[in-house]
Parts: sequence; structure tokens; C-alpha cells
Amino acid sequence: MNFLYWFLRGIAALILKLFFGLKVYGKENIPDKGAFILVSNHVSYLDPVILGVANYQMLYYMARDSLFNHPLMGWLLPRIGVFPVKRETADFGAIRQALRYLKNDKPLVIFPEGSRAMDDNLQDPLPGVGFIASHASVPVIPAYIRGSREAFPRHAKFIKPSKISVVFGKQIFVERRMPYQQAATLVMNGIRDLSN
Repeated sequence: MNFLYWFLRGIAALILKLFFGLKVYGKENIPDKGAFILVSNHVSYLDPVILGVANYQMLYYMARDSLFNHPLMGWLLPRIGVFPVKRETADFGAIRQALRYLKNDKPLVIFPEGSRAMDDNLQDPLPGVGFIASHASVPVIPAYIRGSREAFPRHAKFIKPSKISVVFGKQIFVERRMPYQQAATLVMNGIRDLSN
């Protein structure tokens, strides 16, 4: 058991429920055990925390490599299941790491848009999520987070109280031979359906 992960998750759960009234819908769509890929919209630094609190399994995350340059984050992130990915290129090392986690029955979080959006309009997905989904042969769970942008938008320096909710959709299964961009669009459409 990763004590640090669950300790921080407990603190985050308390804060999100007390100050943001976190509501979680569709938990029945999340597997109780085993690997799956969790895909979500991404508008705030709070999003990975929200997904972690809303799940009872330890989640593993891909995050942009520049986050690891800060001494504290560079020490903390690898210890709580976060690994770096270079966004400007096809980072095959990060893709291999993602597939290793999934092969070892560990749930993986991917934000298909690649970075935080400036508003609630969903962007086109990057093909990397399609590549991973088509090679992993595990369920893909779409999620949509509402309220995190109001609480902590991009470029904001402070967090402000705002109602936050997350809904998990039905599992999506990506065929192994599906073209990567088509697979990425399929899972992104799962998120888009939840946003409505």
C-alpha cells in the first residue's frame, strides 16, 4: 500500500467535500479491481486530485515533464504514481510506462486533450490516448468534471470555493486494430456525451 498516496487522498477528500461539496455520479461504471483507462476533460490543476478522490483504487497519472522540474514536485510526484510525458513529441518511453502499468492491473488516468483548456469547450484529442487504448485491451472509463475551472482556472494564483461534481460514464472498449486517431475520437466522444 502506498501510504503517502492514501494520506494525501484523505486530506484532499476532506477539503473537496467540506469546501467544494464534491458530488460523484456513475461510480457503478468503475471496475472494483484491475486495470482500466480513465479519460477526462482537463481545465484545472484540481482535476487529477478530484479523480483520485472519486476512485477507491490508487490511480496512476501521466503528467507533463516540466512539472517534475520543481524540487518538491520532482520528489513527490513519482512517489504517488505520477510519471512524466513529453507533450511536444511522441514520447514512446511514457507510452511504454503507461502500458506497463495497465499490464500490471493498475488504473491509468489520461487527459486526451493533452493540457488544461482555457474554457469548458472540449478540444480535439491527441492520438496517444488512442494508441494506448488500442494496445492495452482494457476498459476505458470516460469522466466529466464540472466546477473545477471556476474553483481554480488556468493562470489563477488562488483557489476559490465552487461546487464541483464528476460523473463517470459507461465503459468503452476500443478494438485492437482501430486507427489511433479514431480510437482517440471515440473516447473523447464519451467525455463529450457526459458534458451534455
